[in-house]
Amino acid sequence: MRLRAALTLTLAFAVLAERFGFASILGAFAAGLLVRTIDLTGRTPHPRFQVKLEGIGFAFLIPVFFITTGVQFDVSALVSNPAALAEVPLFLLALLVVRAAPALAYARLIGKRRAGAAGLMQAATLTFVIVATQIGTASGQVSQTTGAALLTAGLLSAALFPVVAVKLLPAEGPAARAPSPLGRRTREFL
Repeated sequence: MRLRAALTLTLAFAVLAERFGFASILGAFAAGLLVRTIDLTGRTPHPRFQVKLEGIGFAFLIPVFFITTGVQFDVSALVSNPAALAEVPLFLLALLVVRAAPALAYARLIGKRRAGAAGLMQAATLTFVIVATQIGTASGQVSQTTGAALLTAGLLSAALFPVVAVKLLPAEGPAARAPSPLGRRTREFL
C-alpha cells in the first residue's frame, strides 16, 4: 500500500507540475521529498520499501524516460541544419571542459594520466544532457535543433570518452592482463 501511495503521489505531482508549466521531473522530485517528509513507511518501517521504490524507478520508469527521449530525438533537424552540426563539437568540448577540468586538480596526487582518465569519465554524460535538453525544449528555452545537437554531443561523450579514458590508464600488473569474467564484448564496451 505504501508503494502505491508513493507512486500515486509521484504521478499526481508530475501532472500538476506539467499543468502549471514546470517540468514533470520537477514534480516527481517534489513528490519524492514529500514521501520522505511524511514518511510513508509509517510507524513500523517496511525494510524493503526503499528497495521496491528504487526497483520500480530504475527498472521501469527511467528506461521509459530514455525510450521516449530516443523516440523524440530529431535526427533530421540535426542533419538538415549545418549550424546545429557545428554545435555538436562545441557542446562536446564544453562537456569536456566543464566536467573534466576539476579532475586536473588531482594530477599531482594521482598522476596526469589517471587525472585525465578520471576527467574523461566525469565528462562522459548522457543522463544530465537528456534531462537538461528535455527541460529546455519543453520550456521553449532550447530549440529542437539545438536539443538534437546537445543530445548528439551527450551520446558522443558517453561513447567516446570512456574508451579514451581506458586507453590512458596503464596496465597494472598481472591482474590487469587477466581475462575478465565479463566477456570480450563487455570489456570492449567498458
